[in-house]
Amino acid sequence: MTHAHDEPTPDETPPEEPPPDEPEVDLDLEAEEAETEQDAVEIETELAERTADLQRLQAEFLNYKRRVDRDRELVRENATYAALAPITEVLDTIDRAREHGPLDPGLQAVAEQLERVVARLGLTKFGSPGDPFDPTIHEALSHIGEDPEVSVTTCKVIAKSGYKIGHRVVRAAQVLVVDPVQQQEEQQE
Repeated sequence: MTHAHDEPTPDETPPEEPPPDEPEVDLDLEAEEAETEQDAVEIETELAERTADLQRLQAEFLNYKRRVDRDRELVRENATYAALAPITEVLDTIDRAREHGPLDPGLQAVAEQLERVVARLGLTKFGSPGDPFDPTIHEALSHIGEDPEVSVTTCKVIAKSGYKIGHRVVRAAQVLVVDPVQQQEEQQE
C-alpha cells in the first residue's frame, strides 16, 4: 500500500499538465478578429446594397410623381380644351356683332364677362392683319395678290381669329394672305 507521502512507483506516472494556453488564446483571438472583419465587410456590403435599393426606389418614386403630375396637367388641359373649343364660335358671333356697331348694354356686359372667364381659363385670341403667315397657327383661305409693303407672306385679312390655350392651338386663325412682290430678276428666270 502506498501512502500519500510515498514516492510514485515507476508504473505510476504523474498526471501530465496541460500545455500552456497562450498559443490557443492567440489563435482564438485571431479567428475572432478575422470573423469580425468578415462580418464588418458583409454588413458594409449589405448597407451599400440597401442604400442603392433605397436610392433606386426614391428615383422611381420621383419619376412616378412627375409622371402623375404631368398626366394630371394633361387631363386638365384636355378638359379645358374640350370645354372651350365650342365657345370660340360664340366669341366669333360676338366679334361679328361688334363689326356692325356697338352692342346693346346687356349683351355687352355678357360678352365682356364671357371674355374674362375664357381668358382666366387660358384661352387667348390671336391673329392680326400684318402678322407673318405661319401655317402652324394660320389657315390660309386665299392668296389675294402681292403687296409691295411686305417682305414675307403676310396675313392681310383675318376672317376668323385663332385661339390658343398656352402653346396649343384650339383653332387656327383663318386668314387671307398677300405675298411679297416678285423681284424683276426672279421673273426673268
